[in-house]
Amino acid sequence: MDPSNELETPDDVQPSTERTMESIATNDPLSLKSNVSKPSTGPGSGRKRSVVWDYFTKIQTEDKSRPRAACNSCGMTYACDPNINGTKSMLRHLEKKCKKSPLRKVDRNQSLLSFKSGESSGGLLPIAFSVEACREALAEMLIVDELPFRFVEGESFKKFMLVVQPRWDGIPSRITIAKDIYKLFLREKDKLKSALKGQRICLTTDIWTSVQNFNYMCLTAHFIDENWKIHKRVINFCKVEKHKGETLGEKIEMCLLEWGRPKIFTITLNNANSNNEAVSYIKRKTRNIKDTILEHEFLHMRCCAHILNLIVRDGLKEYDQSIARIRGAVKYVKSSPQRWNTFKQYCDSENITNKSGLCLDVATHWNSTYMMLDRAEKFQKAFQRLENEDKEYVKSIWEDDSEDDDGISELGKGRASKLGPPTKDDWDKSRLFVKFLKLFYDATLRFSGANYVTCNCFALELVTIKYAINLECVEGPHNLRTMAFSMKSKCEKYWGNLEKMNLLLYIGLVLDPRYKMCCLGFCFEELYDDDNEKVRMLVGRVKDALTRLYNNYCENNESDVGAQDQIMSQSSMGGASTTSSTTCVGQDAYKSLKMALKKRLELENALESKSELEIYLSEKCEKDDAKFDLLTWWKVNSFRYRVLSRVARDVLAIPISTMASESAFSTANRVLDPFRSSLSPLMVEALICTQNWLRSSSAPINLHTLMDDVEEFEKFDIELKEDLGSFSRPTSLVGDD
Repeated sequence: MDPSNELETPDDVQPSTERTMESIATNDPLSLKSNVSKPSTGPGSGRKRSVVWDYFTKIQTEDKSRPRAACNSCGMTYACDPNINGTKSMLRHLEKKCKKSPLRKVDRNQSLLSFKSGESSGGLLPIAFSVEACREALAEMLIVDELPFRFVEGESFKKFMLVVQPRWDGIPSRITIAKDIYKLFLREKDKLKSALKGQRICLTTDIWTSVQNFNYMCLTAHFIDENWKIHKRVINFCKVEKHKGETLGEKIEMCLLEWGRPKIFTITLNNANSNNEAVSYIKRKTRNIKDTILEHEFLHMRCCAHILNLIVRDGLKEYDQSIARIRGAVKYVKSSPQRWNTFKQYCDSENITNKSGLCLDVATHWNSTYMMLDRAEKFQKAFQRLENEDKEYVKSIWEDDSEDDDGISELGKGRASKLGPPTKDDWDKSRLFVKFLKLFYDATLRFSGANYVTCNCFALELVTIKYAINLECVEGPHNLRTMAFSMKSKCEKYWGNLEKMNLLLYIGLVLDPRYKMCCLGFCFEELYDDDNEKVRMLVGRVKDALTRLYNNYCENNESDVGAQDQIMSQSSMGGASTTSSTTCVGQDAYKSLKMALKKRLELENALESKSELEIYLSEKCEKDDAKFDLLTWWKVNSFRYRVLSRVARDVLAIPISTMASESAFSTANRVLDPFRSSLSPLMVEALICTQNWLRSSSAPINLHTLMDDVEEFEKFDIELKEDLGSFSRPTSLVGDD
C-alpha cells in the first residue's frame, strides 16, 4: 500500500479553517451511498465525481504535489492525489471511522441506550434498531400531526431521516405508508374493542361535511373505566347518504354490530326531528338486549349546548343594528396596517393601554360576536376620535354593509342600507349585552367539556340562566328586556317541561356528594317560584327514577347486591338451626339461648337495614370546594357502594353536549379539511379514529373545524408586533388599502 495514502496530518500541512459555501451546500445525505457517484461539474470532463467530495474539502498544503482533503465532520485529513490515492480511504473513513458522518455504517442488531419515553434522566433502556418500529412511528406521526401521505416522499424529509437514522435506508412511499396506517388502525381498533368488553358506554353523534359536500357521521363513545378515568373515543366516522332518521339509525346499528354490540346507556344528539327518529330506531332494535337499562327509558339525551345556542341566537336578533355598526367600525380599522397604526395613535392619545386588541366576529359563531363587542367597547373613545378626525372613516362607514354581513346567521335581515358609525347608545347597549351574554358564554364552555364530568352541572346552570333572564325581564332596560323575553320564550320551550327532559340531567346532580337531594329541591324551588306542591312532585319524580335505576342495576348485578341481602340469608339459615343447637346433648343451655338471641337480633337488623342508595342520601353532603374531585370520591367510596357506584360511573360519563368546546358556539356543520376530503371514506375513518385513539385520553379531539381561533391569534399578533416594534417594514410590501 502506498504510504502516501495513510491517515496522517504532517507538520507541513495546514488545514484550512474556512470551508467554502459550495462544500456546505453539497452536503446532501440523500446521495450518501458508496455505489453512487455524481457527474463531474468540470468543463469538458467525462469522468463522474465521487460522492466522497460531498463530505471532504481539499485543503491547501505547502507541497502542492501532495494534495490532501479534510473531512467536513471531524477534520481528519487524507492524501487525495487522484492518480495515486483515489477515494477509497476517504470513503472507508466516512463509513467506519468518522462518528459524525451520515454515512457511518452501524450493525443493525446493535442496541443503543436510550431514555424511556417522556423521561430526560434515569430509566436507560437498550433499544435495537427495527425497521418495523420506524415505520409504525412514522405512521403515528402522520396520523397525530395530520400530515399528508406525500410528506414521506419529500426530499427534505428524506435528507433529515438519513441524518437522524442512516441505518434506515428504505423510507416507505406514500402508498406503503397508507397501508401501514390502515394496519395500525386495525390493531388499535382491536385493543379498544377489548377495552370496551363489558363496558357500558354513552354515545354522541355529529354530522361533518367534506369540501366535496359528502356527509359523514361521527360516532363517539364516552365511558368511565374501572380506575374512574373518563374517556372519549371516536369509534366510527362513516359516510352517510341522507340525513333521514331511519338512515342515521341504521348506520349507528351497523357500527354497534361491528363493535360487538356494546351496552348503550344514552345517545346525545342535536335537537332535530331526524335525530328523534334515529333514537326511536335504536330503541326498537336494542330494547330487548340483555343488560338494557329500564328498556332505554333514558336513552335520548338532547345536546344542551345546541339548545343554549338557539336561545342566544334568538336574543341576538334584537341587537342587530347596534352590532352591525360596531362591526363596521372594527372592520374598517382592521382592513389595513396603515389604518390600524393610525387607530393605535388615537388609543395612545386617549391613554388606552388595553393589549387585547380588536377582533372581527365569524359567521355562525356567536361567541366571536361576544368577544368582538367585549373588546371593542374598551376602545370607545378611540373610535369617537377616529370619527372626528378621519374623513375616510366617516365616508366608508356610511356605505352599504348588507353584502358583507359576517354576523350571526340571520342578523342583517331588513337592516338599513346606510349604517353609519356606532352611536353612544350603541356602546351602552353593547356593554349591557356583553355583561348579560357572558353568562351563556361560560355555561356553554362548561356544557362542552371533554375532560371532566358535565351532567352534574346542568341543573345549577339552568337555575342561573333562568334567574338571569327573569331578572332582566323585570328590572332590565328596555332593549335588554326585549331580548330577555325572547330568550325566556325559547328557554321555556326546551327546558320548561320536566316531562320532556331526560331525568338523568337531575340524577347526575344527586349523585354528586356535594349536592344530593337537598340541592335538587333548591333548584326546583328557584325554577318554579317556590310552588311547594310542584317542587315536591318533581323531587319525587327524580327520586323515583333514581330508585328504579338503582334497583335495575341490583337485578343486573346480583352478586354485588347490598350486604343486607347476604345478612338476611345467613340469618335465616342460622335461625333454622337454632332448635337443633339448643337440643344438642351436653350443650350448656345458657350459651345456647345467647346464641339464639344473637341470631334473632341479626335477623331484625337485617330487616331494618337500608339500601346503598338510602345510606348515601341520608349521609351529610361533602364540603364544596375547588379541590374536590368527584371521580376520585367515587373511586375511594366504591367499596361502600358497590352497586350505586356502578350507577354513578355510568351516569357521570354522560356528555350533555355533542361538541367539543372549540366548536360548541356554532350551529353550522363541522367541515373536513381539503386533504382528508380527498381520501376514500375508509381512509378518512382510519385517520380520524386512530388519531383520537393514539392521543392521550385527556386530550380533546381536534378534527380541523377550520374555525379561526380569533382570540389567540390576536394576542400572538400583538405580542409579535411589540417584539418587532423597533424594526421598520418596507411600506412597498404592504398595501395601505
